[in-house]
Amino acid sequence: MAKYKLKKGIGLLEATLYGVGIILGAGIYALIGVGAGIAGNALWMSFLVGAVIAAFTGFSYAELSSMYPKEAAEYVYTKHAFRKEWLSFAIQWVMLFTVGISAATVALGFAGYWSFLFGGKIIVISFALISVMSLINYFGIKESAKYNDISTFIEASGLLAIIILGAYYMGKNELFSSINFLESPNGAFGIFTATTIVYFAFIGFENLVNISEEAKNAHKTIPKALLISLAISTVIYILVSISAVGILGSGALAASKAPIAEAAEKVIPKSSYVMSLIALFATSNTVLILLIVASRLLYGLSSNRMLPQFFSRIGKRGTPFISIFTIALLAGLSILAGNIKKLAHLVDLGIFAVYISINLSVIILRYREPKAKRFFRIPFNIGRFPVMALCGILLNLGMLYFFDMTDFAYGIILVFAGIAAYLLFNIKRLRASKSGKTP
Repeated sequence: MAKYKLKKGIGLLEATLYGVGIILGAGIYALIGVGAGIAGNALWMSFLVGAVIAAFTGFSYAELSSMYPKEAAEYVYTKHAFRKEWLSFAIQWVMLFTVGISAATVALGFAGYWSFLFGGKIIVISFALISVMSLINYFGIKESAKYNDISTFIEASGLLAIIILGAYYMGKNELFSSINFLESPNGAFGIFTATTIVYFAFIGFENLVNISEEAKNAHKTIPKALLISLAISTVIYILVSISAVGILGSGALAASKAPIAEAAEKVIPKSSYVMSLIALFATSNTVLILLIVASRLLYGLSSNRMLPQFFSRIGKRGTPFISIFTIALLAGLSILAGNIKKLAHLVDLGIFAVYISINLSVIILRYREPKAKRFFRIPFNIGRFPVMALCGILLNLGMLYFFDMTDFAYGIILVFAGIAAYLLFNIKRLRASKSGKTP
């Protein structure tokens, strides 16, 4: 049987554009106001801290992807490192719920802009969006690079417009130049706490490693593209936060249902309509992508016999319909919280926990599989020990300090639920394995 390999046609430029495309999204449209309410004028520093955390963890993803270029990345990496199937399942379980709750978070952001334009109740609008996007997911979505490029262009255009409007406003308004952008009402604590929310805007950078098999000279191209795309996105985020705070003020930004749109409106009257439409496109598109990803994660766990087989059942439309509507239910229940700040906190808590496991996996595998082929190795090592992976662990652990105890309670409940689900649905196989029989 002939074996085919993916064509290595992606260079540094294409990989960088892909990275920018998956990083830039609805997060900043939905959460810039929430972050401003905590960090104040120093909101840009929260984005900078988030970029540093992402960079350290990005190096770990790059090394692991060069060793195991496979799907269900977190499950594969941690299974090789810890050699505990239940633990790897729990980590992938957390990622599954993180993505599902992310869809609810962005849906609330969409509802804010919709309400700003047309009125309506936030919860009802959010439910409607999840329902419509889930139906589209069910009927089947064939995504293309061209569509992704158009989506990225539209989303980025709104952010670039705010930067330009901020520069224009600064030139005409003396008050803008007098703002102290180092000032935070809650000091450094407020800056780091805001990071636990706005980090949502960086989620997705880790997906860049999934094109390693299609990149030319991947062991050099992917790490470079990852860092360059993070740098570009960080600069855009910082400039947008400075512009929005300078135009509207951190207080008004925090109180707004449509912060980006209202900032544009203050500089150019009636421009909020166009900006809100861009935000609606960005947020709805992101919700659809998140619902697709979450349903496929659930499908993947089921097809690998980690969860009941009916989740991997394919319908007439060629999509895993049970997984799709299960994720829709998860997102819908999450919306009932009605608090975009709380949902974003839960999402980022899950992400930080997963990132800790990824960085730890790199360290363990340096000693457990020292001779394994690595096309890319994290720089700055002491012998085999990767210093940057340790920094990634410490940074992510440090961020946990700024979460509420209730967030940890929800997180612990989720992890134990995952372990219980694993044991419940795999008990026969585990017993058969111990007895040496085939399940």
